[in-house]
Amino acid sequence: MELACILFDLDGTLVDTAPDLMRCLNLSLARHGFPEASDTAVKPFISFGARAMIAAGLAEPVASGVRETLLATMLDCYERHIADQSSFFAGIEETLAQIEAQGLKWGVVTNKRERFTNPLMAALNLTDRAACIVSGDTTAYSKPHPGPMLAACEQAGVKPEQCVYIGDAVHDIAAGKNAHMKTLAASYGYLKPGDRPETWGADSVIDSPLQITDWIGAHRCR
Repeated sequence: MELACILFDLDGTLVDTAPDLMRCLNLSLARHGFPEASDTAVKPFISFGARAMIAAGLAEPVASGVRETLLATMLDCYERHIADQSSFFAGIEETLAQIEAQGLKWGVVTNKRERFTNPLMAALNLTDRAACIVSGDTTAYSKPHPGPMLAACEQAGVKPEQCVYIGDAVHDIAAGKNAHMKTLAASYGYLKPGDRPETWGADSVIDSPLQITDWIGAHRCR
């Protein structure tokens, strides 16, 4: 393929944001009288947003007003502690360096809101390196709709068929396919119990970020 740009999901694919998200979730639960949630119960739902994390972290259903209060407290905490403990997945820094060394562009397409995406990218010194940054509220749609993917292409100055999208959730792969991109399912990310990435329809499943450059080498036109 005439590969020009590698696009990443953010949470669970490019960056391990679980430590900061879990800390803020548990702070919110404790502040409002609920027991702490376990990483095992909640971590698989990070890719589905804060509301899904709260639902997974509660021992039993609560009223919608209580959920919204928990959400507001959690997100306020997260905004103030966006990258205290978040870090790249092992191999990501090397992978980004190799992508750039090959003259390829890369960017981020996430369902995370700009309120959180932009400060996180800045804290990790990625803003000026990324050819595109598209959040869940950058366009009128979020993944799996192709709209964010096409917006990323426009920002980066590339065509969808020149891109590969990498994500750790089924909606990531659906979004890439809906935009006619190649897709890689990141099995090292925040998978839910019972998830089978090999059934998502991705072009390949990768178990480590270091496999991204192997895939690029095998599929890029010379």
